[in-house]
Amino acid sequence: MIKVGVVGGAGYTAGELLRILANHPKVEITCVQSSSNAGKPIHSVHKDLIGDVEGDFSSEFNLNVDVIFICSGHGKTQEFLDSHKVPADVKIIDLSNDFRLEAKGNDFVYGLPELNLKAIKSAKHLANPGCFATAIQLGILPLAAQGVLTEDVHVNAVTGSTGAGQNPSRTTHFSWRNNNVSIYKAFSHQHLGEINQSVKQLQNDFAHDIKFLPVRGNFPKGIFASLYTTVKASEQEVVGWYKEFYKEAAFVHVLDEAPDMKQVVNTNKCLIHVEKHGDTVLITSVIDNLIKGASGQAVQNMNLMFGLDQKEGLRLKSSGF
Repeated sequence: MIKVGVVGGAGYTAGELLRILANHPKVEITCVQSSSNAGKPIHSVHKDLIGDVEGDFSSEFNLNVDVIFICSGHGKTQEFLDSHKVPADVKIIDLSNDFRLEAKGNDFVYGLPELNLKAIKSAKHLANPGCFATAIQLGILPLAAQGVLTEDVHVNAVTGSTGAGQNPSRTTHFSWRNNNVSIYKAFSHQHLGEINQSVKQLQNDFAHDIKFLPVRGNFPKGIFASLYTTVKASEQEVVGWYKEFYKEAAFVHVLDEAPDMKQVVNTNKCLIHVEKHGDTVLITSVIDNLIKGASGQAVQNMNLMFGLDQKEGLRLKSSGF
């Protein structure tokens, strides 16, 4: 059994992570840390885990584990590493954006399995991708692999309210969010850095912009991303590139008809559809922001790091109705 510890255990990503790990046949949850909820039963915060996860939140973290999932806020991972002497043989999976970008002294492997499968298998420290970044990268990486991204890529992606985290705010308040839509961080979202990094990993000469409009949706979970750019190839050829690129992918499926978001909510799947309109290629990419966009992908990465089947603990059904 893999002994698992969770840092920052009270948020949405930690709640989804614990839900998945509680049903993982190879995992034992040994420590769930939350300084703000220390001493409280875990199910008092994550009420969907009643009867599934026993025990209380800890104030201190028990380092006697095989892997640490860090679910704290962005900027908190380095603080944890500075204040805890993590044994060399303990693996770390960080769900924040602290180590996603390559930098001197950064030994974290970027954990997009469809891009870095071999490196993930041998990683000791792993940076889990962002939710928007996952949906957008999976939508355009097959084009980058062909070297055909020769113009700007335009992206409109709608995300659920859970993407904003568990702490209430004006833009997550039900009376504001319900029956409402709004754009935020237009052309400047923090996930653009990791998206560009991955695209250039496959197409080093990519020198154009990814023009991204993030949209707040009036639903809790899911991301529906629409991407388009100019590609002078037939629809049949482009679809062939996608099916070839993802032929070994455990959770990415290229469909012959456009997907809807309910097909992926509560699963670790990414569904992709490609169609051509003249020289414009339109890609639809849909995921669950908290699962394939965060906690499910983190468990997928854990499986790879420990030599397990990628799908272990992740054979999940969508809420398709």
